[in-house]
Amino acid sequence: MLPYLEMNENEPHGAPPHPKPWPDGPQYDAELLASGDARNVEDKYRYWTVEAIKTDLDKQRHAFHIAVENLQHDFNIGTIVRSANAFNAGAVHIIGRRQWNKRGAMVTDRYLDVFYHATAADFVVAMEGRQVVVVDNQEGAIELSKTELPKNCVLVFGGEGPGVSQELCRVADRMVAIEQFGSTRSVNVGVAAGIVMYEWLRRHAL
Repeated sequence: MLPYLEMNENEPHGAPPHPKPWPDGPQYDAELLASGDARNVEDKYRYWTVEAIKTDLDKQRHAFHIAVENLQHDFNIGTIVRSANAFNAGAVHIIGRRQWNKRGAMVTDRYLDVFYHATAADFVVAMEGRQVVVVDNQEGAIELSKTELPKNCVLVFGGEGPGVSQELCRVADRMVAIEQFGSTRSVNVGVAAGIVMYEWLRRHAL
């Protein structure tokens, strides 16, 4: 099996070997054309190399970035990265530990830029000129429906449970909270990331 197939070859969304004559172009992967493409990619990217897909996505990235504090090897990071790919975020930033469980990302991290920052201070310096928007329900947060999501921003998410660190909350330009109507105090951070990314797109791209 090809080293970057992210789905089981028996998954129904896979594409079989391409009939000949094969399409011509530098974006195509000869091995995928011959063996089939079992990856979870849009049909227009069938049989393309990873590099060609990323290059094409780079031409149409959205302005928002995503940042995740990786302080406890949170399993939700993979889910957030996968959503960032689905919504074509400008980039993903991992703050803290470089190691994270990539299983949930379904190798979508290969289709976007992922930057690593050892500390929150390093991250803030790197984000100069970009508004830092913390997504958390700590004291002082403004309801998502009642606040602006700047176009040129980075949306910051914390770990499941502890949330965003106080260090990042103190330097953020704003903190937003997702309105809830049930008994639980918070939604899963992977779910929260998907909600806020889509809300940014609704306001700026849709």
